[in-house]
Amino acid sequence: MPDQQHGDVTELLQYWRQGDEEALQALLPLVYKELRRLAHYHLRSEREDHTLQSTELVHEAYLRLVGGNGALQNRAHFIAVASRLMRQILVDYARNRRAAKRDGGCRIGLENLENTDVPVVDSDTQLLALDVALSDLSRFDDRQCKIVEMKFFGGLSAPEISEALGVSRATVDRDWATARVWLHRQMSKAAGQ
Repeated sequence: MPDQQHGDVTELLQYWRQGDEEALQALLPLVYKELRRLAHYHLRSEREDHTLQSTELVHEAYLRLVGGNGALQNRAHFIAVASRLMRQILVDYARNRRAAKRDGGCRIGLENLENTDVPVVDSDTQLLALDVALSDLSRFDDRQCKIVEMKFFGGLSAPEISEALGVSRATVDRDWATARVWLHRQMSKAAGQ
């Protein structure tokens, strides 16, 4: 059954790209549970008093997804793009909150890059620093940045990332190892400032 559902998502995305609005309506029930899982995954790394709820994050990401250009290719690509959008929503939220509050200090949990696939972000400042590091990484190597986003923020496995990007599992593993070292250096510099 899961394979059929993945096939259905890919098929509905193709119909949607061709202009079938009913396909978009049929898509939501198939991906809603996965979007909720992604939202929980993203919010798990946020501070405890975060006011944005997973339902709001899902709805905002879905609105941005369907408001986009419709170039989503398959289920894995859909999830990868949704994950990236959720990160952008959380970063925008943190920027707005920080602008209103003007909090200070930068404490980045470097251990997150070594011991876990989920970064722990204790403050809006930390999330913004991570976003800057990922933006820098995307200029250096966009594929590595996408792999980090999919793994950290999307909770996707290496095979899922491989499928989404159309590269081998070995390439994903190599790029992940390189990106971790690069991000660790960048975030160590930011923490030392």
